[in-house]
Amino acid sequence: MTQLPERLFYEPSKGHGLPHDPFNAIVGPRPIGWISTRGADGSRNLAPYSFFNAFNYTPPIVGFSSTSPKDSVRNARETGEFGWNLTTRTLAEAMNATCAHVPYGVDEFALGGVTPRAGRLIEAPLVAESPVNFECKVTDIIQLHSHTGVMAQGWLVLGEVVAVHLDPAYLRDGVFDTFAADIVLRAGGPSAYAMIRPDSRFDMRRPT
Repeated sequence: MTQLPERLFYEPSKGHGLPHDPFNAIVGPRPIGWISTRGADGSRNLAPYSFFNAFNYTPPIVGFSSTSPKDSVRNARETGEFGWNLTTRTLAEAMNATCAHVPYGVDEFALGGVTPRAGRLIEAPLVAESPVNFECKVTDIIQLHSHTGVMAQGWLVLGEVVAVHLDPAYLRDGVFDTFAADIVLRAGGPSAYAMIRPDSRFDMRRPT
């Protein structure tokens, strides 16, 4: 009988003993939620979240989770809306610049050197340079908790995508070409990112 290799085992609540928490690297690469919002006072905010994904088809729902009640959560709660902006390789440095911890009201569009563009159905600005933007209306804001009911420092913001802006240059026979957009993903560790490239593609058909 083949002996299985020894595995590292740890309970997250008791620590992992490693230089960097492997959780983020294992669950990845993860889509980047480059979230744009406007506060009730009219100030603009733009921030990336690596805890981001799609959760439903009809209606289309996306969500991001913040590990503290940051400005994006505050603004989404105040106004009931947010934008999502696709991060590509050419926008990676701009996205990274908007990670900066700055006081409320500082315009991260200016920090990242990107252009705010007005949405059609929401007041929150969008990143004009991004090839895809979602306009979202908040459906839920949920403070996360442990299985024992202890409240966590994590807030999940879910929103219905009510409008999509899409650069037609990335359509191939009417299908969005994920591999042509040079989409950037978070890959764990303190600095790792990944990019979707054509040479990483493979195809499988779902069983009928």
